[in-house]
Amino acid sequence: MDGFDPEGVLISLALFNNKGGVGKTTLTYHLAHMFQRLGLNVLAVDLDPQSNLTAAFLSEDDLAALWNEVESPAWKERQQKLSVSPSRVSPGAGTVAQSVQPIMDGTGDIEHFTPIRITEGLSLLSGDLELSAFEEKLSDAWPRSFPGKDLAAIRTTTAFFRIIDQAAKDTRADLVLIDVGPNLGAINRAALLAADAVLMPLAADLFSLRGLRNLGPTLREWRSTWQDTVLPKVPLEILAPEGRMTPLGYVIMQPTMRLDRPVKAYRRWLERIPSVFETAVLGRENQTFPGDQYEISTLKNYQSLMPLAHDARKPMFDLRSADGAIGSTQAYVQRCYTDFKVLAEKIADRLNRLDNRRFPHLSIQ
Repeated sequence: MDGFDPEGVLISLALFNNKGGVGKTTLTYHLAHMFQRLGLNVLAVDLDPQSNLTAAFLSEDDLAALWNEVESPAWKERQQKLSVSPSRVSPGAGTVAQSVQPIMDGTGDIEHFTPIRITEGLSLLSGDLELSAFEEKLSDAWPRSFPGKDLAAIRTTTAFFRIIDQAAKDTRADLVLIDVGPNLGAINRAALLAADAVLMPLAADLFSLRGLRNLGPTLREWRSTWQDTVLPKVPLEILAPEGRMTPLGYVIMQPTMRLDRPVKAYRRWLERIPSVFETAVLGRENQTFPGDQYEISTLKNYQSLMPLAHDARKPMFDLRSADGAIGSTQAYVQRCYTDFKVLAEKIADRLNRLDNRRFPHLSIQ
């Protein structure tokens, strides 16, 4: 297929829901760490202008350096002395917003920056609030890409994919996890075009159901427009995504039960999700995982661990007694580890079932 490089990004998974507040970024952060624990080289990509995934990985000092918010050399030197750990931000690091700045300025194509190394086998392609300014540029470029003759528009539309592709090669990534914001705007369209598959974190409530009803038809429209109208006309010199965006399934993020929201109400919405997913997201066609297999897992609520994990700057399942996880809390940490390990293994299995020929490296022992 013209413009598609089979030697590019091997597998990329976007985590996306049209409804915010369901724990999408927390899920992305913990899956990135868990897949790394299971032996994969992981690249985490923050394409949400809110940049919460980047903030989860990096300290405030690192963010200030990354976003060029250091006030003076003396201020920078003082912050380095006060920092408990060395900075993860190397001189060659940059954000996705900085990568697309030449397109924004009309001065050239994307600029590549070095992904930030979080630990061995885990890197971050960092976000920035300034990425929101790219929305209008992407929106304007989308219809101008259709004839296949406006190379600037095609380069704009494929910018995220090409940035991710180079970062994945630089880090020798086996798996790319893409965190996107909760909307159906132009930034998310370009982000999801870069994804081989889409995982949907959901809450069992009315808002998640409404989100699925909006999300499904839009994904199918983006996919068909890209694959049928744009991709066949993309010149060979421009690396372009295949635009698969295959729905992998959903993960139920279990909320804290409230006295004003009994279990019966929770079950009411939970039981409706499979049929809405089938009709709205899959369109009753190309059903890779039939029946109730759309649901990959239900994750328990671990809100009591979140403050400890935030203070320790590590995943919930890595908390130790020195981090405040003492007594019965340590058993909770172990259950958290098991839950995320099982979830990561299920996701890897589904990715392999989509196309085992392309993704044999995702077999987890």
